[in-house]
Amino acid sequence: MKRTRIFLAIALLASLFSLGLYRSQFAFIEQVDLRLRDARFRVRGAVAPGPEVAVVAVDNKSVKEVGRWPWSREVTARLIENLSAYGAKVIALDMVFSEPQGEVPDRTLARAVASSPNLVMGYFFRNEMQQIDPLALEQLSNAKVKFLKLEEGVTSVPLTEFASLDANLPSVAGGAREFGFFNQIPDYDGLFRKAPLLLLYDGDIYPSLGLLGLSRYLDKPVLVDVAPFGVRSVAVGDLPLSVNEQGRLALNYYGGTASFPTISAVDVIEKKVPAQALKGKLVFVGVTETGIYDMRATPFDPALPGVEIHATVAANALDHRFLIRDGRTLGLEMGCMFLLPLLLALLLNTTPRTMVGLAYFSLLSGGYLVLNYLLFKHASLDLSFIYPLSPVIFTYVGAEAYRNLVIEKRGRYLKKAFGSYVSPDLVDKIVKNPDLLKLGGEKREVSILFSDIRGFTTLSESLSPEELVRLLNDYLSPMTRIVMEEKGTLDKFIGDAVMAIYNAPLDVPDHAGHACRSAVKMLERLELLNQEFAKRGVPQISIGIGISTGEAVVGNMGADIRFDYTAIGDTVNLSARLEGLTKFYGVQVLVSEATKAHAGDGFRFRKVDLVRVKGKHEPVAVYQLLTGELKFQAQFEASLALYRAGEFASACEGFAAIAATGDKVSELYLSRCREFAAVPPPEGWDGVYVAQTK
Repeated sequence: MKRTRIFLAIALLASLFSLGLYRSQFAFIEQVDLRLRDARFRVRGAVAPGPEVAVVAVDNKSVKEVGRWPWSREVTARLIENLSAYGAKVIALDMVFSEPQGEVPDRTLARAVASSPNLVMGYFFRNEMQQIDPLALEQLSNAKVKFLKLEEGVTSVPLTEFASLDANLPSVAGGAREFGFFNQIPDYDGLFRKAPLLLLYDGDIYPSLGLLGLSRYLDKPVLVDVAPFGVRSVAVGDLPLSVNEQGRLALNYYGGTASFPTISAVDVIEKKVPAQALKGKLVFVGVTETGIYDMRATPFDPALPGVEIHATVAANALDHRFLIRDGRTLGLEMGCMFLLPLLLALLLNTTPRTMVGLAYFSLLSGGYLVLNYLLFKHASLDLSFIYPLSPVIFTYVGAEAYRNLVIEKRGRYLKKAFGSYVSPDLVDKIVKNPDLLKLGGEKREVSILFSDIRGFTTLSESLSPEELVRLLNDYLSPMTRIVMEEKGTLDKFIGDAVMAIYNAPLDVPDHAGHACRSAVKMLERLELLNQEFAKRGVPQISIGIGISTGEAVVGNMGADIRFDYTAIGDTVNLSARLEGLTKFYGVQVLVSEATKAHAGDGFRFRKVDLVRVKGKHEPVAVYQLLTGELKFQAQFEASLALYRAGEFASACEGFAAIAATGDKVSELYLSRCREFAAVPPPEGWDGVYVAQTK
């Protein structure tokens, strides 16, 4: 739970930090994010716009056949007249006629303009101050937004404002009904991703060429709602446009150059266009010839003709293909900024492995990238890449730093501290959940195993130091592995003796059974070792094992400069006493009554005696853990019952029969029975044997 809380705290801090970046909108981060979002267009590829919009281009073919641009205004007039004759519903000119060309050419163009009821002329705002014809300003005043709603509290409109403009000659444009600006405003990096639909001039709001062309095409007015924070909405009649607070429309580009049906201007002038090619369409007229047109770098095309940006504005509206970046996208981004890092933190908390954590991070990040693209492709939602992913990155880096600097450092310490005397699976549990470990000391039920080599002093005297060390290593190594295999903790080596703890430092269910199985495996392994010793000419060895179960205090104990994980208490002392009694009773394994009770099925025991061990007043029942079949067990139990009842002569007969088979315990009882038969025990004798040695 502690690690979970830390990981969740890292995720929350990562989200809050990313939120700060999100609100600050640093230019560099914004540029990187915009470039990543641009890539979606190239992955998606070009798509076809609707049939309502077309482009008539003053292209290379037109310049070659008609002559260099600008053309004579008689030619331009013929172009406008022929477009009307072809049935174009609206003609929008992405050009301005600000300089006189001559009385006759200007008058000819003026007649064509006046005779075209759905012609939208273009003009250009600029910041450089220049003299403007009052008649041109008067014409332009009719082009400003007429249906404008200013909400309470609006003191200024946050639109880009210009100081001057290039207007059409009043003598040419006097008969025009509509005027729309064709300015474009790039992003930080020079790419054109948004089209300004509204600009501010001399305190009034003016619509763009694309917006006015759309208005004339739908025959509905432009409606603008301005709130204190900026533009709330822009609509053409009942068709709302997706704009930001600066009145700009995010362009959902269809492709590169010539994404729209494009017709050469010279073909219109010479009437070589199919009759139905332009009928009922919104036609944008502009220059596309290399070297004389306004190049616009876009996510799709580094040199898109500016006229196609106006066409894109109108087509996006007519196709309802707005690139949406509003409250919905902001809500999704904010949700991802908090939910994704929290989810990653929970996933990272479930695994201790760096590679698995990296896989989770990659899966979550990749999932968001795919989701972002699918929402863009199918729902036109313009979600950020950087800001929702940044807290995921920060969470992963923070969590991995914490894992490596704290958790894995602690894990390495724990492995070093316990790896030499705890089984590998227990070490893994300790490392994964160190909170389970109480190193300061605790009282808990354990099983303690003591084993010792019989006659080790005599054995050591018969071997050289090198042979003795080799023999000990050959013996202790497999015995240690057996302890660890059975989930025991190797407490210590005491010369030739082994002490092991079961059920500490971590819980080990059936710890008494594990201790008993360790004893059985030790005896089996000892038989194989003795065979090897015999081949090497080394004396064979025998061992005694004592096991007791009960409460003990376990933990790190010792001095401040040297301590070990160990156990202390009566249970530990009893197991040591039981190991010592194995020599007295002539058996290999003795266990306490509590061990027998907790060992479970699968083991066979013989009750050996009631013993009052040194240091304890209360007697304990001790049992022999049987590793083979005991044919005379029923007879032994009957003889033992007679012995405790004081019928020593009868017990003597039974023990004598069993002792003849070589049973050392029966030999001991036979000797006792004969002694008590000769000299009866004192009155009140309880049948308890008092051990005089440890």
